[in-house]
Amino acid sequence: MAMLKYTINRLVRGVITVLVIATIVFILMRMLPTDYFFTEEQLMKFTDEQKEAALDEAGLLDPLGVQLIRFYGNLFTGDFGTSRRIQNGQSVVKVIGSKFAISMRLGMIALLISLVLGVLLGIIQTAFKDRFLDYLGTVYTILVNAMPSLVTYSLILVFGSRILGLPAVYSARTNTIASCVMPVACLTLASIAGYALWTRRYMVDELNKDYIRLAKVKGLSQGQIMWKHVLRNAFVPLAQYLPASFLLTISGSLLAERFFSVPGMGPLLTDAISKYDLDVVQTLVIFYAALGILGVFLGDVLMMLIDPRISLTKKGGGR
Repeated sequence: MAMLKYTINRLVRGVITVLVIATIVFILMRMLPTDYFFTEEQLMKFTDEQKEAALDEAGLLDPLGVQLIRFYGNLFTGDFGTSRRIQNGQSVVKVIGSKFAISMRLGMIALLISLVLGVLLGIIQTAFKDRFLDYLGTVYTILVNAMPSLVTYSLILVFGSRILGLPAVYSARTNTIASCVMPVACLTLASIAGYALWTRRYMVDELNKDYIRLAKVKGLSQGQIMWKHVLRNAFVPLAQYLPASFLLTISGSLLAERFFSVPGMGPLLTDAISKYDLDVVQTLVIFYAALGILGVFLGDVLMMLIDPRISLTKKGGGR
């Protein structure tokens, strides 16, 4: 019952948050000059009457309140509109769906590699704390976080294309697997460092607790202490961020996808804003907001499942 109340409460709050964000973006997009609605060619060729007729047909000349009510009505009926500039006349859902599939494939591969290698590196650093392997992992983490992403991507591009002979541009038709290697490498480098850093931090914190000293007194081996106690308890706070990381990773990376010409979700929002593709912008904002809220909720649930001692509700139903 407590879990049901928590779920309903978070669902209601999440819907309200998404609506507020969508409303703000809706209003901001309508505050832009109407000239952005037209291409440069249309601005040169259209008369003032033709421009006004096009704006009227799109409903942009209606009072803002009327436009907002129509937007809410379409939203609650599942009508997200059509793209005008990204893919003219195509349903926004189809536009996003085709690009989401590409980003999801790259993101899931990158997340799996990052999680496995990052947690493994964190465990190794903890097991060899203040020794060579720990220092080596720390140097890697510092370098990755300190180096600008463009520099890192450029180094990967040069190494991968010139030395390994990997395709420099993503292709969904030829050499698909090979063309995924460098984008996935770019997505994983920083994530591996992040997971390693947090895994090491949480495990070291656990090692300093009283129950670990008690376990040593009882005669448990170092391996039993590390795997049965330290790693399990250290993974609880880390698990809270896994769903959000997963959802945001599969939703695309602006820099990596643009750098390797991946036709995924990453560059879509900036392209839609620059081209004044209203329906695409609004749908993407709702999509990303919903992903973020869902990620936080699933993180709380996952943390509770791993450690039953954690409760998502207080006495009286609040969180």
